[in-house]
Amino acid sequence: MFKLAKPFFMICETPLHAGSGNDLGIVDLPIQRERHTDFPKVEGSSLKGCIREAFEDLEEIDLNGSKLTEKNKREEAVTLAFGPEKGDLHAGALGFTDARILLFPVKSMKGVFAWITCPKVLERFKGDLLLSGIKDLPELPEANTVPYGSSLLFEGDKVILEEYTFNVKKPAEGDECTRFAQWLSNKVFPSCKEYKYWSEKMRKDIVVLSDDDFRDFVNLSTEIVTRTRIDNDTGTVQGGALFTEEYLPAESVLYSLVLASPIFSENKGVFKNKDKKEEEMILEYFSNNLPGIIQLGGNTTLGKGIIRTRIMEAS
Repeated sequence: MFKLAKPFFMICETPLHAGSGNDLGIVDLPIQRERHTDFPKVEGSSLKGCIREAFEDLEEIDLNGSKLTEKNKREEAVTLAFGPEKGDLHAGALGFTDARILLFPVKSMKGVFAWITCPKVLERFKGDLLLSGIKDLPELPEANTVPYGSSLLFEGDKVILEEYTFNVKKPAEGDECTRFAQWLSNKVFPSCKEYKYWSEKMRKDIVVLSDDDFRDFVNLSTEIVTRTRIDNDTGTVQGGALFTEEYLPAESVLYSLVLASPIFSENKGVFKNKDKKEEEMILEYFSNNLPGIIQLGGNTTLGKGIIRTRIMEAS
């Protein structure tokens, strides 16, 4: 049974293809989606496997305030936290929920692009934060709202996303959408000059659409890439080798919950500590060592699925 949970964000630096296999529809290789909403997601099993690989590549880990470089201790920590790779000796002490979409980038007539979300997504985000014990989330904004100072507006109350025009409420300084955008920007991006542009953009260029409009965009505005294979002998397209793939676009923002439980193995190994609970040490191990950049999904040799991560902390 998991005892602790902590949310973390994933920002797509390059398009992400978390595939769901072949499909008989227009796209040959679609991305993973929730069955009941059609919102994009990344399965928890896919996420756990990629994060495990990133932890296996670490040459030094921070564990209980100490730096461990010995290979056998690093491997022991991975096995106890994520579970053994072979056999069925015990389960891992770390678990992951499916990565859910929080903000989806859409081309805008002004401001280059906007991040869109909707009440359904935000209410679920709020519920997940409450499971993690985070209660400082400000009041959620309503549909058809933008933050004060938005660079997306035409005539004061319209935004044009793709080829569609939406009427929004005229923003006011200090309203719900403005406060939420500021709060979220502080959580997603570090407060340093390297992220100043992105932090300021998130503060002003979020659009809260209706649930139905959001669903339409996340279905119709993903990236569809046509790929093929060239015959080395003829230099032309090889017969039957044309296919299409779907990608979650760069700048998409997802989040997941990392879940920590006591260690299932009788041998606690590097996590043996009489002064701390095992689940606390497991969660600290994850939080202190999660790489800032991981690669997730398919087509990694094409530079796809490069993800920037950030652990969310309570204020």
